[in-house]
Amino acid sequence: MLVLARKINERIMIGDDIEISIVDIRGDSVKIGIDAPKSVKVYRKEVFTAIQEENKAALNSGLELPKIDSIIKKP
Repeated sequence: MLVLARKINERIMIGDDIEISIVDIRGDSVKIGIDAPKSVKVYRKEVFTAIQEENKAALNSGLELPKIDSIIKKP
């Protein structure tokens, strides 16, 4: 893990197109801004973990969708 010290309004670049800005620091809280292409998904860690858990639960639910052949009527 890379650890960097930054002050307000200082920035960090990730690759060529992701920019992290330090917006505010108050006590033990730091606000950051993330400028990334729309194709890059950015989540807080707890939201990312919740999404993964929901996806795993859906896979393990045993729900079977009908096969496409039974839905499409053949001429």
